[in-house]
Amino acid sequence: MYYPDNLVEEVRARNDIVEVISSYVRLQKKGSNHFGLCPFHNEKTASFSVSQPKQMYHCFGCGKSGNVITFIMEYENYTFPEALKLLADRAGVSLPEIEYSKEEKERDSLKTRVLEAYREAGVYYYRVLRSDAGKRAYDYFKDRGLSDETINKFGLGFAVTGRNLLYNHLRSKGFDDRVLNEMRIFRMSERDGMTDIFWNRAIFPIMNVSNKIIAFGGRVMGQGEPKYLNSPESIVFDKGRNLYGLNHARISRKNNIIVCEGYMDVIALHQAGFNQAVGSLGTALTSGHVNLLKRYTDNVLLCYDNDGAGTKANLRAIQMLRDVGLSVKVINMSPHKDPDEFLSNLGAEEFETRIKNAENAFYYEVRMLEGDHDLNDPDGRTRFANEVAKKLLKFEDPIERDNYLEAICVKYHIKTENMSKLLAKLAARGEGIEVYERPRSGIHSSSPEDGIKKTQKLLLTWLCDDPGIYRLIGKYLTADDFTEEIYRKAAAMLFDQIEKDEINPARIVSCFTSEEEQNEIGSLFNTKLEMLETRQDREKALKDLLLKVKTYSFDMQRNNNEQTDLNTLDQAIKNKKILQEIQALKLELSE
Repeated sequence: MYYPDNLVEEVRARNDIVEVISSYVRLQKKGSNHFGLCPFHNEKTASFSVSQPKQMYHCFGCGKSGNVITFIMEYENYTFPEALKLLADRAGVSLPEIEYSKEEKERDSLKTRVLEAYREAGVYYYRVLRSDAGKRAYDYFKDRGLSDETINKFGLGFAVTGRNLLYNHLRSKGFDDRVLNEMRIFRMSERDGMTDIFWNRAIFPIMNVSNKIIAFGGRVMGQGEPKYLNSPESIVFDKGRNLYGLNHARISRKNNIIVCEGYMDVIALHQAGFNQAVGSLGTALTSGHVNLLKRYTDNVLLCYDNDGAGTKANLRAIQMLRDVGLSVKVINMSPHKDPDEFLSNLGAEEFETRIKNAENAFYYEVRMLEGDHDLNDPDGRTRFANEVAKKLLKFEDPIERDNYLEAICVKYHIKTENMSKLLAKLAARGEGIEVYERPRSGIHSSSPEDGIKKTQKLLLTWLCDDPGIYRLIGKYLTADDFTEEIYRKAAAMLFDQIEKDEINPARIVSCFTSEEEQNEIGSLFNTKLEMLETRQDREKALKDLLLKVKTYSFDMQRNNNEQTDLNTLDQAIKNKKILQEIQALKLELSE
């Protein structure tokens, strides 16, 4: 649907980008910007920047950029109208009735049909499980201790041995190949045509928080590889942003969420009364999972398998969860491997005890370190103390850090004074501290981008950050000097805003519709500027940028214009004079 520009701008302006993004990402103010871990790719060091003055975000790691509307579109996988409506509702702005464009209607219609097809597939698998053909899988579920009520609650099913039974069933229900292709649960071959990827497997429907089936997991019956098979990602399924069982766990009245690995672990926990359990769909915990959890709880209990892989998963998840401000504890399932096995052997009452005695995540990390060092050996104790100190330095809150420092010193008989000195020593060397440092990557740094594009980006970023310099160089600079069409459009809008004293780069982003264009425009106003200490260095750098942009602009004009020799000579003389004026220009930037 088309919305008037002034209405779009009203919605955007009434949703402060820092407030909105803070509900998804833990941000910390550093200087004039806020930084956090990027929600669009996995990272350990915060490179995701949110600028309140510009009302824009930019990740220096993956390059994602935009304003508050594009953030919602990216994070929620929403269309523009869907994102605008969410923000309009948040700000109390009334929108006219939706009139979708042809493309938006087609995409929404396709997503709707895919969800309908998934629902029909779920019903098909569910019914097969309860037929004679599904006895093998039904017996498997019963042998695993599941009640009929639990089987029904999770919509469990069975895919019988047959290459295209589900495909033929869905075709008979009126779903065409375009929809079935988008489900990503069929394979196409010249010999066999369209065939099911799930056969001879117990089926676990994967639902979103709205209780709509968006994918399936399948466990092979008998021999076969892989043991577990998940649907590929599709138009409705992103495994990095969905958690198995969250549709049930989100309405639990518990004050925590238990995160485990497998489908059966989640189902067994729910059946035992722990309906706050979720699973990470066969993949390591991602930033998308972490931010999803943050919407529903402040407390996470990790319950990964009790083995080496599970320990690694715990350690990785602890840092990610802590980075977004969640409280984390680890459930000890010893001597059993996973929650399903634990409950089968020791029962729900003992698991409840384990929850109450869940280990503080930092103590768990230290205990894992303890296993890697011989504390009876002086060298081992020294290395252990150093590793613990590095972990203590990750705490940003000094009170929290001091509390853990004192507790660790008491437990391991380390003098608090000595550990404090070690912390100061390591901090002075920058060890153990993960901070975002804006790289010194000005016009002299190497870059995979074409040099002139980088130069033009730097100049636009500088003008956006310090519009006052436009009055010093505006006489020599026009939007036509920017050789990329998208740069010219953005420059023209920015110069118009500067002249009207209405700097609003976030509004410029809204003028571009595609994700690629929005990322590119966002990067124009968030290019990494070199930190120049003196006014003279800044003046020289600015003049160099302007000279490079103008020189390249003149070169492009000469190459593109078919002129007579006399006209070419006259223009060359004029251009040379302009460049000489720029070289002699006294910029006199403010300190």
